[in-house]
Amino acid sequence: MRIGLILNPGFQSVCFGAVAAFDVANKQAGERLYDVRVLSEEGGLVASSLGMQVMTNGFDDAPYDALIVAVGLEIPTSSPGLVRLLRAAARDARRVAAICLGSFVLGDAGLLNGRRATTHWRYAQALQDRFPSCHVDMDKLFISDGPIWTSAGMTAGTDLVVGMIERDHGSDVARSVAKGMVMYHRRSGGQSQHSTLLDLSVNEDRIQRVLDYARQNLSETLVIDDLAEVACLSPRQFTRLFRSETGTTPAKAVEALRVEAAKLMLEQSRLPIEVIAREAGFANRERMRLAFGRVHGEVPRAIRNEAGPLATL
Repeated sequence: MRIGLILNPGFQSVCFGAVAAFDVANKQAGERLYDVRVLSEEGGLVASSLGMQVMTNGFDDAPYDALIVAVGLEIPTSSPGLVRLLRAAARDARRVAAICLGSFVLGDAGLLNGRRATTHWRYAQALQDRFPSCHVDMDKLFISDGPIWTSAGMTAGTDLVVGMIERDHGSDVARSVAKGMVMYHRRSGGQSQHSTLLDLSVNEDRIQRVLDYARQNLSETLVIDDLAEVACLSPRQFTRLFRSETGTTPAKAVEALRVEAAKLMLEQSRLPIEVIAREAGFANRERMRLAFGRVHGEVPRAIRNEAGPLATL
């Protein structure tokens, strides 16, 4: 499969880490599964955001299985030539993809119309405003909507490529690639870009210790007395300190951690929902359903269905 990595001037060099997954797939398979070519509109040397220059080939009429657009740290300006190429590629290539802010280039080419897409969370609203017919989901690491693939951030481009490899050659090959790159396999397209622990970021070591303990023991009861003991505080002192540090109650924080863990299992595993409810610390699937309604406004089954074929039962 021929893969074209299209470099925009000022591109982020981390994009090569993403397409390196194709190279690892070749090595792991012991054969050339992918032929990666580096392209630009004019060909020749293209400078990265760090000033590193990379030799590229100009656009040609060769057939590509996938074209991947790599840009820099700002919303890019799409040249007419690149827009024409991507429009033609959408007719001929099996996939057209963008890493991070490259989604704006796909939008300029009209490829996001009526589709789901993602981009870096900081620019998600700008993408939505610029392309109102696109459904922008900032809560995904990558999204594949038919032939159009987009990733949330620069490093999420690697998740996107591993997702392509899994779609092409199955989970065993993708798992081998992820292991070879020392990364998570299936940090999949439904996983939130934000961590509950980051949202609850605290300065108090005792509260951080409690949050770490809770995340590692979600299947336990986790009542106030037990959490206070981990913090070496009385229940009243603990509750007051927890709220002042996090802005929420211990019960709501634990629920958010459980929902996050359950959401990940829904998206990345084939476990029955009842089992996921128990593993995440909910007494049953009904309690998990109510918690998902409070946190996400959706039921667990809808979350699993939205994750797409990588998590389909």
